[in-house]
Amino acid sequence: MATTSPPSTEPAPATPRRWKRIARYVVIGAVAAIAAIWLVLFVTKGRFLRGPFQNVVGKLTHRTVTVGGDFQLYFAPLKIKFVAEKLAISNPGWATRPHLFTADRIDTRIAPLSLLFGKRRLYWLDLTNGAVDLEWNRAHDRNTWTFGESKGGKPLDLPRIDRATVVGTQVRYLDPRMRLLAQVKLDTIRSTDARIGQAVGVTGDGRLRDTPFTVVARLLSPDATVARGRNQLVLRARAAGNTIDVAGTLPSIAAIENVPLAVKARGRNLSTLLDIIGVAIPNTRRYTLNAQLVQSGQEYAFTRLRGRFGDSDVAGRLTITNGERLHLDSALTTRTLDIIDAAPFIGYNPDIVAEKGAVAAAAATGAAPARILPDAALPIATMQRFDADLKWHIDRVRSKRLPIGDIDLVLDLERGRLALSPLTMAMARGKLATDLVFDTRQRPSAVSYDVRLAPTPLGRLLAGYGVAESGTTGTVRGRIQLQGRGDTIHDSLSTSGGRIAFVIPGGTLWTRNVQLAEIDLGTFVQKMFEDELKEPVRMNCGLVAFTVRNGVAATDPILIDTQKNVILGNGGFSFRTEALDLAFRADSKKFSLFSGQSPVGVKGYFASPSLDVISPQLVARAGAGLGLALVATPVAALLAFVDPGDAKAAQCGPILAGKTAAAQRDEDGKPRKDVGAGKVEGSKRKKFLGIF
Repeated sequence: MATTSPPSTEPAPATPRRWKRIARYVVIGAVAAIAAIWLVLFVTKGRFLRGPFQNVVGKLTHRTVTVGGDFQLYFAPLKIKFVAEKLAISNPGWATRPHLFTADRIDTRIAPLSLLFGKRRLYWLDLTNGAVDLEWNRAHDRNTWTFGESKGGKPLDLPRIDRATVVGTQVRYLDPRMRLLAQVKLDTIRSTDARIGQAVGVTGDGRLRDTPFTVVARLLSPDATVARGRNQLVLRARAAGNTIDVAGTLPSIAAIENVPLAVKARGRNLSTLLDIIGVAIPNTRRYTLNAQLVQSGQEYAFTRLRGRFGDSDVAGRLTITNGERLHLDSALTTRTLDIIDAAPFIGYNPDIVAEKGAVAAAAATGAAPARILPDAALPIATMQRFDADLKWHIDRVRSKRLPIGDIDLVLDLERGRLALSPLTMAMARGKLATDLVFDTRQRPSAVSYDVRLAPTPLGRLLAGYGVAESGTTGTVRGRIQLQGRGDTIHDSLSTSGGRIAFVIPGGTLWTRNVQLAEIDLGTFVQKMFEDELKEPVRMNCGLVAFTVRNGVAATDPILIDTQKNVILGNGGFSFRTEALDLAFRADSKKFSLFSGQSPVGVKGYFASPSLDVISPQLVARAGAGLGLALVATPVAALLAFVDPGDAKAAQCGPILAGKTAAAQRDEDGKPRKDVGAGKVEGSKRKKFLGIF
């Protein structure tokens, strides 16, 4: 009996024709689906995609995205058309403004494949009344235009735009660390075929720290900007009477880090420019400066710096670090510093000094009438907000009277303590070294002055005051050490204590100068007629010294021993009132006829000293001589002007050592009682000097 196999349940293998048919159905289905989607989008304009668009873009950017007006997203026919009205993209929560970007209307056509491959491309963009808010956080490690939750994130990537019309666009930039707020408006931009053609202008204003400014900029290569190429930018800002020009080529529209920029600044006063960033420097006259600026992180480096202020030049470098504390580091050189441009270093306004003199400049600082010590207060609050290091070399100082040059200054400012140490200079072939400290951390400021003068030729030093070098071999050396309290130079000196001493070793001076100082009128007149005014006179040693207590300086001592005379001085001067009350007399070592030995007074004030040559004592002696002439013979009248010549020569050892009056001795080794004791004697004199 024959058996039959059961029918097979396995499907028959698909033939190639069947696979083609399936593929055709899939393609047709896909095309139909795409066509259906396209048709739905085209008919509805994709308005129903508003919600998905807001959600998807919001998640990608980690921001809230809203469309408050019309919304369209569809193929027209093959380009993606995107229209959004009242579009807003939010800022991070820490920002001061709610939105990174807003626009009344965006209408654009997008190349579809560019969203998947290569650089994004827009066939055209019409943007109306856009507003962009760019901010840094206080830590300066996040900004509003970088997307992502982690620090750094992904920055905004601008697409290529073939044709654009941008109207009414505004940009706001805020940097809390720099305390910078800028708000600018862009001119209307119209481009065709990715080319704008003409420069794009930017105008706006803002505030840097507490100073308002205006800014005008032009993008000279907008076509390259649209294509994300190299961008030639010129910018001019004005603030506090200063004009700053910036020019450079940027790798992209918002990239300035590590890009060399040419900077030029000019104005009436450089201090007003640096005051914008909270840096205090002395006033200057009109200035111009050129430099190359490179910003790298927190550092702003100005190199190849060169320019002028007033009639002086300056060159070098400056680096400003905008860290936790603002810090300036600079190295400068000056070939010629005009003495008037140096006036601000002690508090004077150089323009007033040039036009009206030192007394008027002192008055402008608040000093009392007829005084010259500046009364301008140190900028305490500003000095405590920033730090600075400066090295400055000056080849020479242009001055009619002071032969100064080869100046080296080292400045250190740290948290309110300002030290000029050392400050050295060549003066009349001598060397002056100074250490000055203004510690504003103590209230009032603790101020110390230490000035040291190396042996310096007197002839060269006093050449500007009518003393020629020929025939003068004398030198002078000295030191000033004072400490006081006050926020002005006047106040610190008015409370100061210390010592001032200048030593004059052996040497020669013109007879003319010595005789005038000694008031040996008979000898001076005789030599004047004999034309022997330049005959050298030997100076054995001399000391001009003062002890300063509470701002009042008293002679301690003034003692000069010459070949023929001993010159003595007493009295003093006051830093408080700037009053002078000094008396000098010359005692002859030998008999001298027609020698008026009465004291010569130096009175008045620092600003207007006066020489009282015809003193009351000399007038009295003249009266006595006249009386004798009337009752006796004419020869008797000469007796009133006879100096017996009994002056004791001084020992030069204590003088050359700069010792106080108590240590001075005469040639016999006995203490001198005619040189004072470092105190101001007499109630009238004390009152005049402001002690009472």
